[in-house]
Amino acid sequence: MTGTNPPKRIANAIINALKGGVVPRVGLEYITVGRDLEIAALLHDISIISEGGAAFRFIVGKYGSGKSFLLQAIRNYATEKGFVVVDCDLSPERRFVGSKGQGLATYKELVKNMSTKTKPDGGALPLILEKWISGIQTRVMLEGVSPADFERSVEREIFAVTSSLESMVNGFEFAKAVTLYYRAYNRSDERTKANVVKWFRGEYATKTEAKSELDINFIVNDDNWYDFLKLMASFMVQAGYKGLLVIIDELVNIFKIAHTATRQSNYEKILAMYNDTLQGKASHIGFFLGGTPQCIEDKYKGVFSYEALRSRLSDGRYASEDARDMLAPIIRLSMLTHEEMYVLLEKLSSIHGQLFDYAPKITSRDLLAFLNEEYNRVGASAHMTPREIIRDFIELLNILYQNPEKDAASVLGGGQFFVAEKAGEEFPEFEL
Repeated sequence: MTGTNPPKRIANAIINALKGGVVPRVGLEYITVGRDLEIAALLHDISIISEGGAAFRFIVGKYGSGKSFLLQAIRNYATEKGFVVVDCDLSPERRFVGSKGQGLATYKELVKNMSTKTKPDGGALPLILEKWISGIQTRVMLEGVSPADFERSVEREIFAVTSSLESMVNGFEFAKAVTLYYRAYNRSDERTKANVVKWFRGEYATKTEAKSELDINFIVNDDNWYDFLKLMASFMVQAGYKGLLVIIDELVNIFKIAHTATRQSNYEKILAMYNDTLQGKASHIGFFLGGTPQCIEDKYKGVFSYEALRSRLSDGRYASEDARDMLAPIIRLSMLTHEEMYVLLEKLSSIHGQLFDYAPKITSRDLLAFLNEEYNRVGASAHMTPREIIRDFIELLNILYQNPEKDAASVLGGGQFFVAEKAGEEFPEFEL
């Protein structure tokens, strides 16, 4: 976490995203507070992945609790540390399996959002392939190979990598596509390069089309896309990265599937992925899945409705609110404390002032009054989340900036903090 304010471009993204109720994809390090235990647990998973292991976690929290924020923060950290990260949100059109290609649609979205440190906004696949090829060429050049043997030596290195992939499921076809890309790269054959990337992205509708354009009688589909991600992870390590992190949010869209058999098929796919990672059948890959408590624990439609998953994921006898097991498959997010929310609001006030070139006039007394109003308004206890508090606070900052004659007390309506102050009384008790 940094103590300085972000550049205006990032400050603008942070403020606009949070006001709109969504998580910014950049600048999270400037506003991250709390979650120390959760972050430590996930960073431990990432270290295991970098050493050749695998990980599978469910991040569970109610809407607006910071679940997606935590996933994005881990995504940014992983790319900084040399991982390739793919991420997507599930939807009615994107599932783990489906009769209308919804599993393939999830794979396509993941690959489209493929990110690295140098390409953090997605679309990193061509860059990864070309960086890998140029890296091999540089290495061969530094070995002092003669110009006459240069191409042969580079091809030998390429084939060493592709051969290591051929033993995996669908590895022969994957290795062939990598080799095709290398040869097209050498010939500056942009059309073949584009076709290979299209194949990697799962955009060929039929095997016949792929056979015609690439002489590869195989395509990614609903049944094999997970195996293809494992191949991707192995290749990324060969290409110099530490592993592949897969982040999938909005599991609630599986919970919402009305057809029982379809819903159970999706849970069966999750079980297969879970078993693979924990039994050592996958390496250099991690899966972080985000969902709400209901979509996990509901015994009729949630993940726990699938007995094989419920028996694996349920808490044991000794875990409790006071003794949380952060190494369990499910990480349940507790609400931010009052102290953490106060620190976050201070950060947002500073960033807002920097973005609009003014000195924030909101005081610590104003922050306390605002939090008091938020936590004590009617019905707040039933649904209050960081998302709602942040949205309201940015609205308050916007109003104070646009109406310099107003102060926080007038906008907040003279809440009990300010009433007490005018009467010369002590502030109402509010624990920070």
